[in-house]
Amino acid sequence: MSDLWLIFLAGTAGSMHCVGMCGGFACGLGPASGGSLATLLRHLAYSLGRIGSYAFLGTLAGYLGMLLVGHAGDSGAGSAAGMVQRGLAILSGGLMLLIGLNLAWRLGRGGHALGGAGAQWLAQSLRTLLRQPGLGAPLAFGVLNGFLPCPLVYAFAAQAAASGTALHGLQIMVAFGLGTLPAMLAMGGLGLWWRARRGPAAVPAQPVVASFLPAPAARLNWRMQGVRAAGAFIAVLGLITLARGIVPIGAHLH
Repeated sequence: MSDLWLIFLAGTAGSMHCVGMCGGFACGLGPASGGSLATLLRHLAYSLGRIGSYAFLGTLAGYLGMLLVGHAGDSGAGSAAGMVQRGLAILSGGLMLLIGLNLAWRLGRGGHALGGAGAQWLAQSLRTLLRQPGLGAPLAFGVLNGFLPCPLVYAFAAQAAASGTALHGLQIMVAFGLGTLPAMLAMGGLGLWWRARRGPAAVPAQPVVASFLPAPAARLNWRMQGVRAAGAFIAVLGLITLARGIVPIGAHLH
């Protein structure tokens, strides 16, 4: 449980990275026709789809890690299965450490998942999707968003692979997703406020396209500090995971 709280805090800190990369998606959702409650459900459906994708990835990673350990034979610190589990912990811990240090100290250049014609095509496809009524469209939108390339997702998927079971992998990714939830809901609220201030015609295209392009907000100091905090949390988790792989099981400390 202490690990899950650390992962939740890392997800909360990493929300600054989510705001820069995917905040435009939440802004682009807009209101629902059924009033405030319907609008809230619309934004929650988007986040549910996103967290559902994370849960699927965590379950899959944890299951694959469990298969590797199971194929190695009986469990135990000196057994083949124990060695495989320790090897997974070392690999995932090293990956998390590298990603955490990269987030913490190598910022400022920005980046985007797609650019040019690719970004325009995806933006148009997403606008078409979001015109559909009901909760299915934002839910599908969130599922798609959850599978987009993201270093934070890679880091916690590695942690899920080393967790030992599919259930633990699911718990890790759900804790991470819940940590990003408040910031993404806040970005949705910001989009609604912007629409109310400027009118609905002022918003529809730009927030979605902005998710893939470097934006001034992505270079603000508050966002950089948040991403650095997320990197520090991930690096700490990486060190803990590395220790579990290197230090004999009988010598582990709480």
